[in-house]
Amino acid sequence: MSESIFQFFSQPSPSDDAEGQSLQIVKYPAQFRVLDDLREFVGQQAETCGLDEKASYAVQLAVDEAFTNIIEHAYGGECDKTIECICQCTPDCLVVTLVDCGNPFNPNDIPEPDLVSDLEDRQVGGLGLYFMRQMMDEVSFRVVPAAGKNTECNLLQMIKRKENVG
Repeated sequence: MSESIFQFFSQPSPSDDAEGQSLQIVKYPAQFRVLDDLREFVGQQAETCGLDEKASYAVQLAVDEAFTNIIEHAYGGECDKTIECICQCTPDCLVVTLVDCGNPFNPNDIPEPDLVSDLEDRQVGGLGLYFMRQMMDEVSFRVVPAAGKNTECNLLQMIKRKENVG
């Protein structure tokens, strides 16, 4: 992915000059070794956006989980492909968007996790999406065509509102 995700939309990208908004975009290789850098980047954006420590930590955990899932499921493991992380601070919230051009993802294909059985009776895994939805105020997915390419990309957008820190 050589261009920003805003190539996918007809509206202009938000700018740092828009009142009360800032936009930061970083591309990371689909490698687990960059998770510390990713968490630091997202944590700084959350702090700059005015989220408290608890909300910032929730954003970091959700993004870490999502990034890990992209590596494992969209790309089938670590590789040289990229994952774009877009952080947009608005007057009301922090919007984090992760973009990958791996295998298409449909959250409706993911079964609801078993939260009632004893731990030893539960299937391993399957809680990532559940945790992301618990930590963030909104989580949405869509698949979009990549501009100028004969492929599609996954967009994962997660929103954490400033007034909802729990």
